[in-house]
Amino acid sequence: MAICACGSGNQYKECCEKYITGIENAPTAELLMRSRYTAFTNGNIDYLFETHHESTQESLDRSEVEAWSRDSQWEGLTIKNIENGQTNDTSGSVEFIAEFRIGGVLQKHHENASFKKEEDGKWYFHDGKTENQPFARSGVKVGRNDPCICGSGKKFKKCCG
Repeated sequence: MAICACGSGNQYKECCEKYITGIENAPTAELLMRSRYTAFTNGNIDYLFETHHESTQESLDRSEVEAWSRDSQWEGLTIKNIENGQTNDTSGSVEFIAEFRIGGVLQKHHENASFKKEEDGKWYFHDGKTENQPFARSGVKVGRNDPCICGSGKKFKKCCG
């Protein structure tokens, strides 16, 4: 049995599968968030659309969602904060970081997602606010007139720059 991609540590069959297949509805905003992440990892685009609140669905581009799901190597989900979104609530938010690789480059999607529970008792993703993280250079800055980092002896601007 496979461990669920959502980061719960549980088996997929006992975790997000029941929500993604429609056997059960996610009882909390957090569990809906986790199951939506898992749907991204396994390419279940229909579930992503079905659990996206109809009032904000027009902002979705199916081909973009499919491409992101398909072209990414999903690395993990970290839940940072949860506000409300429990079984007796009608709204809630989940702050999370989804890590993935595209073209071998590690990316982090940091978002504060809002969820609403409708009268039918189902939770829906409503919208999300991306949390901006400052860019930090990991290496030494090479100037245009510095020797090239490849060791050719040429100036960086005439070689690899």
